[in-house]
Amino acid sequence: MATQPLLNDTPGKLIAVEGLDGSGKSTQVYLIKRWLQLSGYKVFFTEWNSSLIVREATRKGKKRNLLTPTTFSLIHCTDFADRYERNILPMLKAGFIVLADRYKFTALARDTVRGCPLEWVDQLYSFAIRPDITFYFSLPLPTALKRILAGRPALKYHEAGMDLGLSPDPVESFKIFQGRIHKAYEALARKHRFTRINSDRPVETIQEEVREILRDRIDLARYKAVTRWVAR
Repeated sequence: MATQPLLNDTPGKLIAVEGLDGSGKSTQVYLIKRWLQLSGYKVFFTEWNSSLIVREATRKGKKRNLLTPTTFSLIHCTDFADRYERNILPMLKAGFIVLADRYKFTALARDTVRGCPLEWVDQLYSFAIRPDITFYFSLPLPTALKRILAGRPALKYHEAGMDLGLSPDPVESFKIFQGRIHKAYEALARKHRFTRINSDRPVETIQEEVREILRDRIDLARYKAVTRWVAR
């Protein structure tokens, strides 16, 4: 049985962004971060697969093609757990707005496509609280594929899903792999009620919509950084 998501009972707010590669989510979350910072709000940013204590093991495993779907899942969960305990949770408890470029839903989509049981992956991440808002940057699969393939001189082995034996051709394998991830994301979006953002529009238009949602759903004034003036 799938675990029930834990509610966020910290003073801070957790905002996650999810979506296919090429959806523009990383650009949008960066713009959100800069907007909040320049407006004087307490904000902290974290991104997928960035834990310093796990990064080297991940790199070596990928380089030598040693990662099975299960080890792939476990090593990414270890990375997430380290960042969650060291950064995400402490910053939420300190009253920050935490922006996560990908959250546990990335694992729920990618790991299940690689063959890991959904309930098993869900249980792995059962310690993670539910984001206050999960933005899902959605766009047609052909558009996402076109964006990525136009910007990549060569696809990486695991990025293309070559470890799954979908096709001997990296580009074709990538298309099949991303198609399956897209389907998984759509199911997650319905189940977890993501805030869907149509990302097949100009960057500025998308950003204004995202900011308006944040203003509407979060009392931003509570997260203003306090400036202490020291008499000299």
